[in-house]
Amino acid sequence: MFDPGDPRHRAFALLTVMPLFFSSNLVIGRAAVESVEPWTLAFLRWLLAFAILLPFAYAGLLRHRDTLLRQWDLIGLMGLLGMWFCGAGVYFALKYTTATNGTLIYTSSPVLIVLLEWAFRGRAVGLREGLGIALAILGVITIVVEGSLQTLLSLSLNGGDLIFAIAALSWAVYSVLLKRQSLAPVPTLSLFAALALAGAVTLFPFTVVEIAETGRFPVTGSAWLSILGVALVSSVLAFSCFQYGIKVVGPATTGLFMYLLPPYGVLMAVVFLGETLALHHLAGFVLIMSGLILATAPRAILERLRPTRLLSRLERRSGRAGYAGSRSENGRPESRP
Repeated sequence: MFDPGDPRHRAFALLTVMPLFFSSNLVIGRAAVESVEPWTLAFLRWLLAFAILLPFAYAGLLRHRDTLLRQWDLIGLMGLLGMWFCGAGVYFALKYTTATNGTLIYTSSPVLIVLLEWAFRGRAVGLREGLGIALAILGVITIVVEGSLQTLLSLSLNGGDLIFAIAALSWAVYSVLLKRQSLAPVPTLSLFAALALAGAVTLFPFTVVEIAETGRFPVTGSAWLSILGVALVSSVLAFSCFQYGIKVVGPATTGLFMYLLPPYGVLMAVVFLGETLALHHLAGFVLIMSGLILATAPRAILERLRPTRLLSRLERRSGRAGYAGSRSENGRPESRP
């Protein structure tokens, strides 16, 4: 049963909706990508995200300023990894590759997180978790290639795919670094505000060059509304949930929920863009959810769901019901041999 007072229960609830916030970037950001250059879009996204977070994070930033200043190099590196490579880098890559290739490559980030945790922190990866990861990956591939083996085999790689691979690795490293003990005392929103500012700082020089070369800067109300939506939903809400998950349940478990990006993305495309829901979408969703449950659910819950356990419990309940229903006319249970 869900207990809102339990941090782990809250974390899993937030992680379930987190990919929906990340997926909104595909819908909300579509208008912005058409009218705003990639570095400019990423810079404004994270600058606005910092401005939105500041009223809520200011007290924590002030209280932990010494910790943040001592870790300025780590904060800067994480801003580069999480907001530069995984922000402008992704927008830039989409100019040279397809969303299909990008989704397939970016989906490797949860696996990379597990591998990094195993290599540098000695985290054990059990058979159940490995099978869950494999099921989730199979589900993502099913959705992305529309259930067609021919589509999967015909994929070709290019420079944009390489950028997506770098972004996936950057996201994995960013996720693992979030668990550093030196950052543990800093509240989630305050740390995220510092990272958003660091990301904006790393993006600023490239934005200046981009504006000077293209002469383009968002001036329409619709473009700024899209940028605000990306900053609020795809940045503040998505990353806040992600970082809370990292803090409570760790990078590897949090990363597994990123497998929900494709099904949520498909759902948003159906609802907001009028796209058609197909059988391969449903099949992929079932595989992804099965993998997530297998990899992340506590062992005690899975034990209860084992067929033999369920059958035994049903038989016991049936026996109790039969005994209760077998009563004599005076209302007392009949004796049994």
